[in-house]
Formats: sequence, structure tokens, C-alpha cells
Amino acid sequence: MTTILLAALSLLLLYLGYRYYSPVLARQLGIDEAEETPAVKQHDGVDFVPAKHWLILFGHHFASIAGAAPIIGPVIACLYWGWLPALAWIVFGSIFMGAVHDLASLAISAKNEGRSIADLTENILDRNAKIVFSLFVFLTLILIVAVFAAIAGQTLANTPEVVLPTVGLIPVASLVGWLMYHRGFSIPISSVLGVLMLFGLIVLGYRYPVSLPVSNPAQWWTLILILYGMIASVTPVTLLLQPRDHLAALVLFAGMFFGFAGLLLSRPELHAPPVVAFSTDQGWMFPMLFITIGCGAVSGFHSLVASGTTSKQLPTMKDIRAVGYGAMVTESALAVLAIVAVTAGLYWKELPAGTHGYVYQEAFQKGGWIKTFGLGYGELTKPLLGAFGALIGITMLKTFVMTTLDSATRITRYVGTELLGETFGIPGMKNKYAVTLVIGTLSAILALGNWKSIWPIFGSANQLVASVVFIVTSVWLFRKGGNWKLTAVPAVLMLITTISALVVKTREFLSAEPGKYLLASIALTLIALALYILVQSLRIVRRRVAG
Repeated sequence: MTTILLAALSLLLLYLGYRYYSPVLARQLGIDEAEETPAVKQHDGVDFVPAKHWLILFGHHFASIAGAAPIIGPVIACLYWGWLPALAWIVFGSIFMGAVHDLASLAISAKNEGRSIADLTENILDRNAKIVFSLFVFLTLILIVAVFAAIAGQTLANTPEVVLPTVGLIPVASLVGWLMYHRGFSIPISSVLGVLMLFGLIVLGYRYPVSLPVSNPAQWWTLILILYGMIASVTPVTLLLQPRDHLAALVLFAGMFFGFAGLLLSRPELHAPPVVAFSTDQGWMFPMLFITIGCGAVSGFHSLVASGTTSKQLPTMKDIRAVGYGAMVTESALAVLAIVAVTAGLYWKELPAGTHGYVYQEAFQKGGWIKTFGLGYGELTKPLLGAFGALIGITMLKTFVMTTLDSATRITRYVGTELLGETFGIPGMKNKYAVTLVIGTLSAILALGNWKSIWPIFGSANQLVASVVFIVTSVWLFRKGGNWKLTAVPAVLMLITTISALVVKTREFLSAEPGKYLLASIALTLIALALYILVQSLRIVRRRVAG
């Protein structure tokens, strides 16, 4: 099977999922296109603001949920287990699980005043379930903010060529937002101006790399990025978040276009084997491949974005399907591109005699997943982008990370206000500035500390959030008389996968020398959380049936 045919088939299946399966889900969720959205009913000029067009909101949602995960996951999974199982999980997992999860989260939140899915757990299950779930989500989001800031800081320090386009995105986005919302410029004209300025910054960054004149630039960049996230999270969405994410999405769409166009022109063959091994030093294919792929197929973080920022900016209810389901399958298309880039753009184990290029294993060992994707993408797009291909590939990643950092900080503020201010009644925690200060402080401590000691558990924790959201959604559908099996089946599959991964990880942590008892304790706590939510859900269903 040629690389082009493989990519085309994957994209076709993703489109068919959107075209035929998403309308079924929309009907079951009871989406009323005539109903006013929270953004219209609760307009406040800061958080609740309807996007000027659904494509603007699509850009925000897509850029926020994508992050770097749909690239890092496939890069690692193809290296250890093979492209065939990775691709199958990305395509079918997205159609029947990931996009279902995102669409349901957005729809339920939009139908309930834009409240987060964690906060809504109190209405759907009970107060105790809400407290447990919200606390877990809040701490997970703190970890996400810290890790994304640390990774982005390290990349800016190590790759000074991407500093100008990364930092320059902020003033460019603010200008575009001002033109669209305050000067009456059309979306196409504003977008073209913004994209041209961004690509100009990419060229300038290549010619004029920027390095901080300090002894530890990575730490300083990390602190700068956390401070940026704090400021951006309390800024009106029309000033920065909407235009920035719209431009970021356009850059990413352009990157995807060049990637697939480069595939058509270069016509490379797949160099990596379809299946590498069922068991590696990273674990068994099941469940570890499914956890490693993460956002490319299904991710709990997406529900936090959907019910956090996206539901508060919906122009109309009819946009839910395009934004919720559509953005997820688009992200999976990006994951397909990542697989093609590293398996066809790079060689496997060694270079054939008389050829020029890069070897997958060597690129990963020396430069990590960012460099590996960048090199593969650069080889794929060489007929179009020449020497700029790898740099543009890395800049795509940086655009993702900045967007996710901002959105994650804002969402953490929402969840923190709901939990600390409204549920626990802690003085001052209903104030957005006070909550943001707490978030920034905790994130900075973790980012500059030993965050790597906790990170190995994040993949399982992220998928566990998805499992819980599927459970909560199933109960909500059951109580509304909808077809709850559409989410209950994914809930069971995700629970089995996630708990299996946590059990595997717990054994690894306990058998390590020295024992990693903190991680083992966290893993066991996560298992207990999932089982608690499951038991509470079954009790509610049983009472409903008996009543």
C-alpha cells in the first residue's frame, strides 16, 4: 500500500465519520439550533463572548485541544509498536470515541449555562462526585500548565530561531483582533494580514535568532511563559484568545496543507515496518500504545476545553457539531500527517547506500520527538518549502504549545473558581485575579521543580478524565432518555484501557530501584477515583430504574 493511498484512506474515513455519525450524536444530545448559547445569554465582554464567526471559534478549539500531543504520541508509538496499530487507533478511536467525547462535552456544557463538565457532575451525579472529580481536574490542569511552560521554555532556549514567530504571535493576534472587532475589517482580510505577518516573522526568526543573555535561559523562558499565561487568561477573549487561536489554526492548516501536498509531490515510500513489536521496553502494545497516542484519538483534556472556553464563545447552537466533532477529526488528520512524516520522511535504522536523509532512531535519540517530527516534515515538504520545512514544522509545534498554555491557564481559573470559590467558599477565590495568582504560583513551583517525577502518570490521568466524562455523559443521556450506549460503550473500553495502564505503571513504580512510591500512590488514587465515579453512576441508574 502506497503512502498516499494510506493517508487518503485515513482522511476519507475521518470525513465519513463527521458526515454520517456526528448528526446521529447531535440528535441524541438534543441540540436545539434555535436555542440561545451561553455566550449570547451571559455576555460579559471577557469570558462569555460569541465569536464573530464559527470558524474563529473552530480555530480556538482546534488549536487548544491539539497541543503537541497528536504529534508526540504518534512519533513515539510508531517507533516502538509500529504505524499500523497507531494509525488504526487514531482513525477509529477518533470517529467512535474521541470526537464523541468532545461533541458531548461541548453540547452538555452549552445546554447548561457554559458550566464546566466537572462542575456539572454535581447535577448529574452528586456533590461528592463533583468535589472528587473537580479536585482531580484542577490538579491535572496545574500539571499541564507547568509542563507546557517548561517544555516550551526549553525549546525556546534550544531553538532560538522560533523565538520571534512564537513571541511575535501575541502582538500580531492583538492587532488582528482589534481590526476585526473594533475597526470592522472582514475576517478574510484580517486573516490574510495576520498570516502574512506571521510568515514574515518565521523568516526573520530564521535570520535573526534570539537568545536570552542569562545563565539559565530555559528557566527564564518558563517563568516568562507562565506570566504570559496568567495575563492572557484574564484578558478579554476578543483581544487575544480568539484572534490568536484563529491565526494559530491558520498556520497549522497551512502546515498540514504543505505536509499533504508535499506527500503528493515527493511520493515517498513507507520505510518503517507496520508492526515493530507487541512488547517493548515501553510496555505491551495494549494498553500502552492507546495511552501514548493520547490526543490523536481521545483525550480528557478536550472536555475541559470544550466545557471551559469553547462553550462560552459559541455564536449559535448549530455550530456545536462542526466545532466539537469537526475539530477532533481534524486533529486526528494532523496525527495521520505526523505518522506519514516520520515513517516515510525518515529512514528506518540506517541510511541506504548512496542516499541522503535522516534515520528515525538517530533523530529521536539525539533530538527527541520535536526534532524527529521536524526533520521528517522537512523531508516531506522539501519540494515546496526547501530548507524552511523543518523550521516551519517546529514552529507549528510552538504555536500549538503557546495556545494550549493560555487556554489551560484560563480553564484552570474557571475550575478553580467553581471549586475553591463556589464549592469550598474560600475567601477571595471567586476573584479571577486571585485565583490566577494561585495557579501561576503553583505552576511555577512545579515547572521549576521536579515535574518530571510526576509526568509519567499524566498520560493515564488524561485518559482517565475521558473515561469519567464518558460515564457522566452516559448518565446524563440515560436521564434524558437518549441512547446512552453511544457513550457507555466507549466509557467501558476507556476504563479497561486506563485502569490496565495504571496497574502496569503501578507495578513498574513499585519494582523500580529505588521504589517510586509517590507515583504508585498517585496511580492507585486514580484507580480509586475512576471506580468511585463508576459506582456512584451505577447507583443513580439503579435508583432511576427502580423508581
